[in-house]
Amino acid sequence: MLEYMIMPFYRYADFSGRARRMEFWSFAFLNFIVTSILVTLAFSTGFSHRALIRKAEFGGSLGIAAIAFFAILAMYSLAVLIPLIATNVRRLHDRNMSGWWCLAFVVLGVIPVFGWIGSIAYLVIMFLPGTAGPNRYGEDPKAPDGSEVPISGA
Repeated sequence: MLEYMIMPFYRYADFSGRARRMEFWSFAFLNFIVTSILVTLAFSTGFSHRALIRKAEFGGSLGIAAIAFFAILAMYSLAVLIPLIATNVRRLHDRNMSGWWCLAFVVLGVIPVFGWIGSIAYLVIMFLPGTAGPNRYGEDPKAPDGSEVPISGA
């Protein structure tokens, strides 16, 4: 599973091809773990959202360590933005859908009521298995007998 967590970094800006559910959900799990750790560290070093709202001062209500952890979180978020989008596009390709659906779901998420429906539909699509065999976006990332295809570039 660890190799699937870091595979999107090897395929940093590769928007072509297909991504298995394992790659998509492992990368999502990695992002969840890293973000949770950084936010927990920021909260444990003196961040208080109530003090931030009450005083309306950024520097006065936050400790240096909390600011550092939020800066690290911001840098991590920027570093994984392109691999995250690329993995989403490749996952949609595995379902034989255009990568532009990713943008459509983001735009749909901005609309209040339809955002919930779009988010649920997007999750369902991401949980569904990919199309068996080759499709218009490439070969099946799984071998026909169900064994895994070796990772390219690793």
